[in-house]
Amino acid sequence: MRLLSIVFVSFFALQASAETDLDSRISAKAEAALRESGAPSVSLAVVHEGKIWAKAFGKANLAENRAADVSTRYAVGSISKQFTAAAVLLLAEQGKLSLDDKVDKYFPDMTRAGEVDIRQLLSHTSGYEDYAPQDYLIPAWTKPTTPTAVVDHWAKLPLNFDPGTKWQYSNTNYVLAGMIVEKVSGQKLLSLLQQKIFSPLGMTSAGSCDDKSPSDAGAYTRYALGPARPTEREAPGWYFGAGELCMTAQDLAKWDTAFLNRQILSARSYEEFTREVLLANGDHTNYALGLGRGQFHGIPVLRHDGEVMGFLASNAIYPNRQAAVIGLSNEVGVNMLLPLTEEVASILLLPKPPQGAVEELASVRKILEGLQQGHIDPALFTADANFYFATALADYQASLAPLGKLKTLKRTSESLRGGMTHRGYRATFENKAVDLNVYLLPDGKYEQLLVEGE
Repeated sequence: MRLLSIVFVSFFALQASAETDLDSRISAKAEAALRESGAPSVSLAVVHEGKIWAKAFGKANLAENRAADVSTRYAVGSISKQFTAAAVLLLAEQGKLSLDDKVDKYFPDMTRAGEVDIRQLLSHTSGYEDYAPQDYLIPAWTKPTTPTAVVDHWAKLPLNFDPGTKWQYSNTNYVLAGMIVEKVSGQKLLSLLQQKIFSPLGMTSAGSCDDKSPSDAGAYTRYALGPARPTEREAPGWYFGAGELCMTAQDLAKWDTAFLNRQILSARSYEEFTREVLLANGDHTNYALGLGRGQFHGIPVLRHDGEVMGFLASNAIYPNRQAAVIGLSNEVGVNMLLPLTEEVASILLLPKPPQGAVEELASVRKILEGLQQGHIDPALFTADANFYFATALADYQASLAPLGKLKTLKRTSESLRGGMTHRGYRATFENKAVDLNVYLLPDGKYEQLLVEGE
């Protein structure tokens, strides 16, 4: 019994240590991202090993000097689309509609409604023109509207292409899909989501951004490289099923957990939800139903980002790893969120850098700085590489010296080939960024170190 208790204590101590390490590594990345970007705040959540980790950083409201915390709600923008898609799939499970139904079954007055089906709405292959492509607040959006008014204009324009022949992102598709949900179910879209998804999953913060809460984050924008400026939000009625939702990162993680565990929807619905929709000619769209499909270092990922005035959002689900990464921020006009969430994904999913990683980068940095001055240490390179630099060194100096000081160096890839380790690096100088293409022998000598421009 004493031995067993020691084993349990050791196990929980290791688990606590791992959670502390995860917290400290992610927190360091988030704090650095806010310092470098100047964004007011970011709220992060991860699903990992069956648990949810969540933490917020920075200021939810600058004028009030109010700190962001895990209860702070953010607009999630187009991440709302996966909830609208889920509502459609729930109705399909009940036999109330089919993804193959044509739009004219519900709204015959729309352009070529007899040719466009619901699957094409949800996969952005319908041809309906997007009513909101701008990344700034235009005058029309400051006045309240209704979903009906939106589609009565934008879904009655000529199609941008024949249904199913091209992929083009369009918010109009999801306003129309949300209206179909309401017509078929006899419920408001938000009411259905509350009943079937939010309440069962305990997503207590999830709801319309029009229903403001004192804990909501303030909305900010940025003009060029200027400071964070408060901004108005779009008036009620503009986003509906395309992007109307607000919630905390922690509640969005509850949805991701249910998604990974295949709760809420049937197995067949999840297959429809996540299957890429191909064009009529068989070309890829890299898009399913309200979900983009891609890879992160070879790991399959289902993701969707969101942007409405004052807010950026990112939600990436890694089904093969039973993991997810969520990032929400309250400023548009700054490219902070995607790099940060990918760094968090790297912490969760990729091997921890080896102990020698610092020394490795220092070695490559020293070589690059030497090349700017027109010299290398021949002892670091193989005979083949020394032969190469005998011809190439002058051009390396002439082209690298004007780039200025080397600011950052980051390894971007690693693989094996020809009995060697192949590594890619991204080197950012004061005046330009370049890529490095490197082969390393087992004894540590460089067989190749090529600098490649964009």
